[in-house]
Amino acid sequence: MTRHPRTRLCRSVFALTLVCAAPSAAQHFPEDEDLQLMLRYLVEDAETPGIVVAMLEADGTSRILSYGSAGPDARPLGPQSVFEIGSINKTFTGVLLAQAVARGEAALDDPVQRFMPSGVTVPTRNGREITLLDLTTHTSGLPRLPDNHTPEDRQNPYADYTVEEMYEFLSNHELRRDPGAEWEYSNIGVGLLGHALARAAGRPFVDLVRERITEPLGMEMTGYALEGAIGEWMTQGHGDGAVVPYWFATESIQGAGGLRSNIEDMLVYLEANVRPEDSDLGRAIRAAHQPRRDDGDGSRFGLGWGVRETPDGPILAHGGGTGGFSTYIVFNPTRGVGAVRLTNTTGFGDDLMRDFVVRGPPLDIPEVEVDRETLSAYTGEYSVGGRPLWVRLEDEGWLTMQIPGNVRFKLYAESDTAFFVKRAPYRLSFSLTDDGVALSADLNGSRRSGERVTTETPEPRVAAGNRVPERMSAELMSRYEGQYAVDVRGTTRTLAILARDERLWVQLEGQSPLALVRVEDDTFALQARQDYRVIFDMEDGRAVAVTLDQAGETFQGPRVP
Repeated sequence: MTRHPRTRLCRSVFALTLVCAAPSAAQHFPEDEDLQLMLRYLVEDAETPGIVVAMLEADGTSRILSYGSAGPDARPLGPQSVFEIGSINKTFTGVLLAQAVARGEAALDDPVQRFMPSGVTVPTRNGREITLLDLTTHTSGLPRLPDNHTPEDRQNPYADYTVEEMYEFLSNHELRRDPGAEWEYSNIGVGLLGHALARAAGRPFVDLVRERITEPLGMEMTGYALEGAIGEWMTQGHGDGAVVPYWFATESIQGAGGLRSNIEDMLVYLEANVRPEDSDLGRAIRAAHQPRRDDGDGSRFGLGWGVRETPDGPILAHGGGTGGFSTYIVFNPTRGVGAVRLTNTTGFGDDLMRDFVVRGPPLDIPEVEVDRETLSAYTGEYSVGGRPLWVRLEDEGWLTMQIPGNVRFKLYAESDTAFFVKRAPYRLSFSLTDDGVALSADLNGSRRSGERVTTETPEPRVAAGNRVPERMSAELMSRYEGQYAVDVRGTTRTLAILARDERLWVQLEGQSPLALVRVEDDTFALQARQDYRVIFDMEDGRAVAVTLDQAGETFQGPRVP
C-alpha cells in the first residue's frame, strides 16, 4: 500500500449505499458491509473528507457506495455528487483521437504541425516531428507544463493559459529529446492534442466531447461548465483539510483536464470501456485500449490509457488529480471487472479499488466469532521487520491493524489466534509467550514476525500521518513567506512559501499548494510526506535561501528579493 497524504478529519458524515443490481454469488469485490467499513476508515483516519466508489462485476452487475462529506454547504454526498476528474479527461481525448482517425479527420502519424495555423511552429528535433500519437502516449518530448505558464491565480492554475500563449510556447520551445524516443508525462502535450483535434474537426473541443462521447453514452452529468445540475451537485474540493477553489481549463488545456462528472456517469463510462459496443464509439473505445508505446516502467500506453499486461489479462487505468480532487478508474476487460473512485481531496494515494481489480477478490476464509476478552489480549504496538504495526480493539468488538502511513484495516477472525484482512492478502497470528505476545504476519507473501513492545497505540489519524500542524503567528510566518528561485534538475522553478490560516504552505510553480509542518527550528516537512523537508537558511531572523530535501534528493535556491 502507498503512503497516504493527510487531510482534516470530517465529522459531518453522510453514508449512502446504492445497489444498482443484486450482487452475484461469485462477486469480485467485497460485500457492501465490508467495503463500507473500508470507506469509513479512510474518512475517519483523515485521508479524505468524502469518497464515492463504483464497482462493475463480471456478470454485469454494479454497485455504488459512498461515505463522508461533500463539504460545507454542498449537497449530501452520494451517487449524484460531482467531482473534478482531472487527468481521467485524457482518456476521453484518446477516444476522440481514435474517432478522428476513423472519420478520416486525422491519422495517428500526422504531424501536429498539420493542424496549426500559419505562423505557429511546432518544435522538431533531429528532423523528427511531433505526431498525434506522440502526444497521446506522452512521448512527444514536450515537458509536463509549458515554460511560459505563469498563472495569475496559483490555486486555479489553468484558468488563464490561452491558446496564443500555447502557440508562443511551441514556437520558442527547444526539445530536450527526439519525439517518440522517451516517455515523459505531459499535460501541455495532451492539451495540444485536444486543440489539434478540435481544429481537425472544425468544432470546439468541449463540443466534441459532448457530441461524440457523453451524449451518445447518456452521461448528462459530465461536462466542463460549472452550471445547471452539475453546479448544483458539485462537491467542495479540499487541500490539506481546507476547502480550495475549483479548477477551470482553457481551450489550450481542455484535452488534458477540466471535466467534471459524478459516479453514476463514470460507471456508464466504465461499462462502455469494459464491454465496448459494436458501434462507431465502441470501436473507437476499443482502439484507444491498444498499447502503442512503452512508458519505461514496465507498462505501455494506449490512446490516453496506461496498460499493464498481467497473466489474467491487461489492466487499463488512469488517475486524475486537481487542487482539491483525486480520482481513479481501472478495469480488466478480460475478466470483465472494473472500478472507479472519486474523492474530494488533493493527493489521495490509497490503492483501495486498484487492489481488488489487480489482485482479485478478498481472501475467502470462513469467519468465526472471538470473545472480546481474547481480542483485548492482542492489542498494542508490535515491532515487525523493524517497523511498527498497531493492533486495536474497536468499539464494535473487532480488531484492526495499522502500519505507518496507512489507515486501519479490519481483522477478520479465522480462529481464536489467527486473523485475515479483506483489503489486502494479509494474515496475522498471535501467540502468548513467557515474555508477552508474539505476532507472525504474512503481508502480501512477505512473512515476518515480531514481539509486542507496548500496549499503547497512537490515534489512527496520527498513525496514518495525518496529525494536525501547529498554528503559527503572522510574525513567525513572515520570516519565511515569499518566493524562491530553486534549481530543479537544471531548470529554475519558482517556489512560493505562503501564509494561510495560521499555517505555512509550499507551492512549486505549476503545482497545488501543500501544507507544511514544523519539525524543528527553520525546518519543515510536507504534511503529506514527512520525509520531504523544506529547510531555510536564515540571516538576521529572515530566510535568505531554501533547500528542498525529497527523500535524499536536494534542490536549492535563493530567496527572490
